[in-house]
Amino acid sequence: MKNLKSLLKRWLLEDQGKIIIKQTSRERVLQFIESLHPYNPGMELIRIGGNGDGGYLVPDDLEGIDACFSPGVYMVSEFEIDCYNRGMQLFLADKSVDAPNLTLDTSKYHFLKKHVGCTNNDEMITLDSWVQDFYGKTETEILLQMDIEANEYLTLAGTSDALLKRCRIIVIELHDFHKLWNPEFFHLANEVMSKILQTHTCVHIHPNNCTKIETRLGVQIPPIAEFTFLRNDRFTKGAKQTQFPHPLDYDNTKAEHITLPKQWYM
Repeated sequence: MKNLKSLLKRWLLEDQGKIIIKQTSRERVLQFIESLHPYNPGMELIRIGGNGDGGYLVPDDLEGIDACFSPGVYMVSEFEIDCYNRGMQLFLADKSVDAPNLTLDTSKYHFLKKHVGCTNNDEMITLDSWVQDFYGKTETEILLQMDIEANEYLTLAGTSDALLKRCRIIVIELHDFHKLWNPEFFHLANEVMSKILQTHTCVHIHPNNCTKIETRLGVQIPPIAEFTFLRNDRFTKGAKQTQFPHPLDYDNTKAEHITLPKQWYM
């Protein structure tokens, strides 16, 4: 009985009462969070897109970016319109819709009715193939904005380092962070974020208030959050960002407001 109780204690989540076989250690989860702490890029953050879902904060370093690649098409496309108005070519992709909601002539942008993912077939295309087949330029800098409902991990895992290095700014809505306690998901997320952090640094995080903050073992995690990364050669990393929310942050939905837990930036 004593051994059984000891085993159950190791299997039980302390604040959930659910039985699992394995769990990512609290230390590793905190190390992962610390690796994503946002840093001040030495320039202002500006808002691209509307004051709600689909708008993101990016460094004021857009001049010279030739194209915006935006996998995941939503009902609102103000972010893409703002990029277009700043001189960027637009490339959008999504299998689930027939066309993006853009107030532009179709000659002004390119839309691909495919999901962006980790392989090439009739319904899916890799990020590298998308850029190569429909853009073709090899030396220009691009902005990547991605919201593809948790498919971002496999997509980025399969993206070449060379293409990621061409992305001056990367904006990603990352999903399922509450699953970091699952060792398999943690391994995938950790590998993908480590890949990005080889060349980029996080400069902003905004939790999506469509879900509430989840707490386990004293660690507060927003299940869905928008992350902005800037390529390392564009700034000298200085102090951490310590003021959240940013004055230009807005809630994604009309649900209860949430703020980024201090563990994610302090």
